[in-house]
Amino acid sequence: MVHLPPETTILQVIPDLNSGGAERTTLDVAKAVVAAGGTALVASQGGQMVSELEALGAEHIVLPVKSKNPAVLWKNAARLAEIVTTRNVSLLHARSRAPAWSCLWAARRTKTPFVTTYHGTYNQSNAVKGWYNSVMARGDAVIANSHFICRLIEERHPFAKGKITVVQRGSDLKGLLPDNVSALRLQALKDQWGIPTGRPILINMARLTAWKGQRVVIEAMALLKDKTLSDPIAILAGDAQGRDGYLAELKKLVADNGLQDKVRIVGHCADVPAAMALADIAIVASVEPEAFGRAAVEAQAARVPVIVSDLGAVPETVLAPPDTAESERTGWRVAPGDPQALADTIIQVLSQNDEEKTQVADRALAHVRQNFSVETMCDRTLGVYAGLLGK
Repeated sequence: MVHLPPETTILQVIPDLNSGGAERTTLDVAKAVVAAGGTALVASQGGQMVSELEALGAEHIVLPVKSKNPAVLWKNAARLAEIVTTRNVSLLHARSRAPAWSCLWAARRTKTPFVTTYHGTYNQSNAVKGWYNSVMARGDAVIANSHFICRLIEERHPFAKGKITVVQRGSDLKGLLPDNVSALRLQALKDQWGIPTGRPILINMARLTAWKGQRVVIEAMALLKDKTLSDPIAILAGDAQGRDGYLAELKKLVADNGLQDKVRIVGHCADVPAAMALADIAIVASVEPEAFGRAAVEAQAARVPVIVSDLGAVPETVLAPPDTAESERTGWRVAPGDPQALADTIIQVLSQNDEEKTQVADRALAHVRQNFSVETMCDRTLGVYAGLLGK
């Protein structure tokens, strides 16, 4: 475990603390900072995870850092500089573009080390977008959450070469094991979602936004409507985060295809291990590249067969032919945006015998334990901090 220099204070800045991979990583790193003897501060506009953060021994500071308004960004920079000075902050770590600009200005003003994490692929359709995105490569150290993102940064922002460290996201692997999920938690989730006994459960764990591919899952379920004897149910578990129009589109697609008994749109799921323990298959149906793809890792950690869209960082997280031998498979990869390919693969996975399921699950668990533990992620992140603070 990395030990931070005495009296180290780390300030992470993120737009909000609602559900999401970057938000969960923020909490994991804050916990690690406290365990390493440091003080962990997080600035955001707030959210449902604040109480959890504070329970870890970290402190939350409310700032309107989700705003992209230039005047607000400048005011946030002044406020962050004040926090750096009054709280003796040793290092600033930005996890999103708008707050990263404020952090950059505050860091320059106070001569404080500045770290960024490039969490996403970020739309870069023109030069202005490219300049806006570039702040995520302007840290004294830049963390890429996959090798895929590392290559993207080097291509877009060549000036960052030599400053990039790949730190793949980590998950609480122990907590995801089905043996660690009580029958009471399972039954509570089944009752909440209205799941009948004896039907295979397909879980799509992703916030409700078009690029996460919920439409593809629904269209695949329509193709399966009369083709399987097992009669699976698909659970779309994710927060709409205000995207009411998209939620309405999904509900209409379910109704138009007569899938009310086959697709459940259940909203945010607070108990991911219990959801995984209920699942017969986990589906990651993204139609745009995932910067990392935590849901696929969590499924493998929970010993759940996983089907993922074959793009982005997927080759790092889910091993499958043709990149590996069939005997090394840890999951299934399908063409993005192809409901027929997804439906065919669902049938294939549901048709496996117990021995085949166990072999894939064993390989998948070994793969994520070796590469994607929260302990490894936090240790590498604190190593980046220590490297800057030791200079």
